[in-house]
Amino acid sequence: MTLALDAPLAEAVGEKLAKSLARAFQMESVGDLVSHYPRRYAKRGHLTPINELPVGQPATIIAKVVRSQSRPMQNRRGTILEVVIGDDDGEMSLTFFGQAWRERELVPGARGIFSGKVGEYREQLQFSHPDYKLFEDELEAQFDAEEFAERPVPFYPATSTLPTWKIQHLIETVLAQLGDITEPFDADTRAEQKTLTARDALEKIHRPRTDIDVHQARHTLRMHEAVVMQTALLQQRWFVRAMSTTPRRAQPGGLLERFDRALTFELTPDQQTVGARVADELGDAAPMNRLVQGEVGSGKTLVALRAMLQVAESGGQCALIAPTEVLAGQHLRSITKMLGPETSAEVMPTLLTGQMTAPERRRASLRVASGQSRIVVGTHALLSDKTIFANLAFVVVDEQHRFGVEQRETLRAKGNNPHVLVLTATPIPRTVAMTVFGDLDVSTIRTMPAGRAGIQTFVAPIAEKPAWFSRVWQRAAEEVDKGHQVFVVCPAIDAQDAAEPVIEDDGEPGPDGEDTARKGPRFGVEQVAARLAREPVTAKLRMQTLHGRMTGEEKDGIMRAFARGEIDLLIATTVIEVGVDVPNASTMIILEADRFGVSQLHQLRGRVGRSGVPGLCLLVTDAMPGTPARERVEAVAATLDGFELAEVDLELRGEGDVLGGAQSGARSSLKLLRVIKDAALIARARDIADDALAGDPALERHPGLAAALQDRLGMEERAALRKN
Repeated sequence: MTLALDAPLAEAVGEKLAKSLARAFQMESVGDLVSHYPRRYAKRGHLTPINELPVGQPATIIAKVVRSQSRPMQNRRGTILEVVIGDDDGEMSLTFFGQAWRERELVPGARGIFSGKVGEYREQLQFSHPDYKLFEDELEAQFDAEEFAERPVPFYPATSTLPTWKIQHLIETVLAQLGDITEPFDADTRAEQKTLTARDALEKIHRPRTDIDVHQARHTLRMHEAVVMQTALLQQRWFVRAMSTTPRRAQPGGLLERFDRALTFELTPDQQTVGARVADELGDAAPMNRLVQGEVGSGKTLVALRAMLQVAESGGQCALIAPTEVLAGQHLRSITKMLGPETSAEVMPTLLTGQMTAPERRRASLRVASGQSRIVVGTHALLSDKTIFANLAFVVVDEQHRFGVEQRETLRAKGNNPHVLVLTATPIPRTVAMTVFGDLDVSTIRTMPAGRAGIQTFVAPIAEKPAWFSRVWQRAAEEVDKGHQVFVVCPAIDAQDAAEPVIEDDGEPGPDGEDTARKGPRFGVEQVAARLAREPVTAKLRMQTLHGRMTGEEKDGIMRAFARGEIDLLIATTVIEVGVDVPNASTMIILEADRFGVSQLHQLRGRVGRSGVPGLCLLVTDAMPGTPARERVEAVAATLDGFELAEVDLELRGEGDVLGGAQSGARSSLKLLRVIKDAALIARARDIADDALAGDPALERHPGLAAALQDRLGMEERAALRKN
C-alpha cells in the first residue's frame, strides 16, 4: 500500500493508534505523523567492556547471551524477562517488561550488539529495555557494532502510552510506504540554499546515520517551513492588492486640509513620512493593509485620525476598534477635542460599546446605520450582528494584539474591501513582523513629539533591601505633595484568590528556566489598598482602586476622576496598561514587576512622563539577582528604547510566546523553525517567496511550491491567513 501525506492516519496505523495519536499530539494525517520530528538525538555510546561501563551513561557493548528467564511480575499483570549477557570481562543483565516473546530471540549463545543507559540493580549492572541487534557473521560484527554505536538515536516528544520507541517504529513503518512527496524547491534553489530533496530530508531526520545527516535534514525542513509560511503570507498580500475598493483621496480645502491648518504644533518627521504613505495608499483602488508601530505617545492616533478625515471627506465611514471600554471612551474624547466643535458636528464621532444603556446604544446604532456618523469608535460591540454601517470604508484596529483574526475579519466584512490600518505600541522585531504580520506592510514611528520630560526607571529589590519598600511609598507621597498623581499596578485583584501554586504537568522548569511551581502573587489590589490606608505617609492621600471586576461605567468614571485630578493615587491591575492618558501622572509603581513581561512593563511605564511633568517608574521586585525574572526587570530599567527592548524580549522569552496563539494561522505549521535563531533563514525565505510570486501570484509556474502550500498548510491555517 502506498500512503500519501494527506491520507488519514487510520489508514496507516489503524483506528486505535490513530485515536491515541490524535488525542496526544492532535495528529490527523500521515503528514502530521512524519512531521512529528525528534526533539533530540543521543549516541548509543562507544563500545565498552562490561566491567568498565559507567553507571547512568549510555553505552554500547558486544556480548553473548548467557541465560534467560521469564517470570510473572509480583504486583501487576504481565511478565518480566531477565537476560544475562557477558563478554570476556564480565556479566550484566537485560530487563524487559511485558515482552516475553523476546526469549525466543535471546537464546543462550546468541551474540549481538546491546545498547542502552547503564543502570544498577542489586549490585549488578543492568540495561532496561535496551536496543539490540543480533548477528551471525563474526567477521562483520565489529564493523556493525561501531556503526551501530555511532548512529544518532532519535528521541521523540512522547507520552506514557506512546513512548519514543513506539513512535519511532510507527514512523519507520509509514516512511517505508510513503508515496510521492511534494518538492517545494527546484534543483537550482536546492543547490543555492544547500538543501536536500524533501524525501531525503524526511529520511535523514528520522533515520540518520551521522550527525551531518541530522544537520542537513533540519536545515532543509526549516527552510521548507520558512518558505511555505512566507509564500502563504506574501500571497495573501498579493490577493488583497488584487481586490478593488473605492479610492479615498484628500480634496483641496477638505476636512484633512482644514484640520492640518488648525494644528498648533508640527508633525514629527516620522508622522509626516508615515502619514504621506498612508494617504497615498488610501488614494489607490487597492485596499490598504498596513501596520503602524510606534512607542507609547509617539502619535500613532494622530496619524490614524488624519487618515480617517481623508476617508470621511468622501462620505466613507471609519471604524476604530479598541480593546477596552476605558480606551474607547478616551479615544472618542481625544478625537472630539482634536477635531473641534465645527468638524465634530460634520463627521459626528460616535461611541458604541457594550456597557451603554439600551436607549444610548439605539441612538448610536442609528447614527452609524444611517451614515450620519462618519467616525465610529467602539469595542467588541462593533462586531455585533446588530451593528450595521452605511458605507464602511476604513477600519482602524488599535492594539492589534488584543484581537484575534476572526474579530478583525468580522469588522472588515461589514464593508466592501475597506482599507485597514493596524496600530501597535508594542515594537515588533523584524523577524516577528515577517512571521506574524507578513501579509501587512509595516511602518514605524520612532521620533517622539517635542516637549516630553522623559522617564527615569529604578529597580527596588525588596528581597535584598526590605527597607526600600517603605521608601517607595514615601516617594509616592512626595510626588503627590508636588501636585502630581501616582499609578500603583498590582499583578492581581485579590492575592488570596490567586495564591494557588501553578505547577506544569511534567514538573519541569518553565520556558525561561524558572520554577513553574512558584506561589501566587503577594500583592493584590485589595491587599495594597488596605495596607496603604494604614501607612502613615499614604493614609491621608485620596486613593481609589480600579480592576477588571468593575463595570465599564465604573472604570470609566474612576479614570475620568483621575484625569481631572480628583484622585492622588490609583491602585489598579493592568487594566490601565493600554491607552490611558493622564498628563499630570508623574509616577508608576509596579509591584512584583518580575511577574510581567518586558513589553508589558514598557507599556505600563509609558503611562507617565507624557507631558512636561518628569516621569518616575519604580519596579518593585523580590526576584533574586541572576534569575531570568530579575533580568527582565533590569532590562526595562536599563533603556527607554522600546525597539531595543523588543529585541531583548525576544531573547528572554520562550519561543512559544513569540508567535502567540493564532495570529497568522501559521503557528501550528512551524515544527522546527525558530523565529529567534532562524532570523537570517527567514529573511532568505522571504526573498525566495517574493521572487516566486513576482508576476505569478497564483504560483502557476511554481507547481511544487503551490502543492507544498496545499500539503503543509491546512484549510484552517489558510483561512486564518486570509483573515489576518
